[in-house]
Amino acid sequence: MSMIPVYTPSFGENEAKYVMDAVQSGWISSLGQYVDRFEAALREVTGAKHAIAVSNGSVALHLALHCLDVGPGDEVIVPTFTYIASVNAIALTGATPVFADVRADDWLLDPASAERMITSRTKAIMPVDLYSGVCDPAIYELARNHGLAVVEDCAEVFGSTVDGRHVGLDANVSTFSFFGNKTITTGEGGAVISNDDALAARMRKVKGQGQSLDRRYWHDEIGFNYRMTNICAAIGLAQIERLHEILQRKQRIAALYRGELANSGVTFQHSQPGLRSSEWLVSVLVPVGVDRDAVMRSMAEDGIDTRPVFYCAHHMPMYRQNLDLPVAEDVAARGISLPSYPALSDEEVVRVASAMKKAIRQQSADGEHRAAGEGR
Repeated sequence: MSMIPVYTPSFGENEAKYVMDAVQSGWISSLGQYVDRFEAALREVTGAKHAIAVSNGSVALHLALHCLDVGPGDEVIVPTFTYIASVNAIALTGATPVFADVRADDWLLDPASAERMITSRTKAIMPVDLYSGVCDPAIYELARNHGLAVVEDCAEVFGSTVDGRHVGLDANVSTFSFFGNKTITTGEGGAVISNDDALAARMRKVKGQGQSLDRRYWHDEIGFNYRMTNICAAIGLAQIERLHEILQRKQRIAALYRGELANSGVTFQHSQPGLRSSEWLVSVLVPVGVDRDAVMRSMAEDGIDTRPVFYCAHHMPMYRQNLDLPVAEDVAARGISLPSYPALSDEEVVRVASAMKKAIRQQSADGEHRAAGEGR
């Protein structure tokens, strides 16, 4: 029986065609037509005034924070339940990440928890959109009320819209990842979007070693080499041309999972009204009392690759703190991400769901036997 992976990229004909064109043009680094065309396509899809391609999603976060002048002595509020890149980007500026809890329904930053973390040193809030969900708009209102910047980590939700409007447009800066397992990929790559002219101009300059945008080799501030290559952008342009079909298939897969697992005891992320999600990775929480890791092992034996959801950042050795963030800890302990790539067939979705239901039933039965044994 073949193993069903968690993710594989979806390629058409133009990815290789555009890459070969970039190679033959001689423009293979950070200059070339595909960088410009990819950024234009990003602007069209998102509706943002400015879209700047960068070398990966992690540097997109660091670039955004740096250009908002976040640095030593500042604090940035971030959910503890997130991929570690969110937190690392804050630490790289010299600022202090301040961990907040998430909500039980959508597993995303809890506005009430975030508000309790605000101090006189708070400079920004970093909501993170994870898996199938996007953050509560109340985060933006909270930031406005306290004069804070918002850097929204949209790494996993490219293509998601709320009431027809792309996510991330209400933040000062929003960031995306185009890693190989994302909805669209450039191999390695990322982007920042913003509607702030001055901020966008600074990010564009700083990503290219701080070189003046109108005076070559004149550098008037510290910058970084965060540029995307023309080859990566060529892949991205071909991908974005296929975005509609990729999203349609991923949304179909998510709907199938919800139907197949409806009576299994698992819990899905709650979607806010009006959300049309890109459904990056369909993820669920196993029932309370079920051993998540044992379920994953059982599914692996049935030829299904899965992933645990992210661990809490405040449990990581370099950020370890004794904090009371119970919702995030519960989600991190019970969450599993399921195969969600566009080429996954309906029959394979059913196979994954069947393997999960079988594993949960077995774990539940084992738990009952252990409980009965302890009673004796």
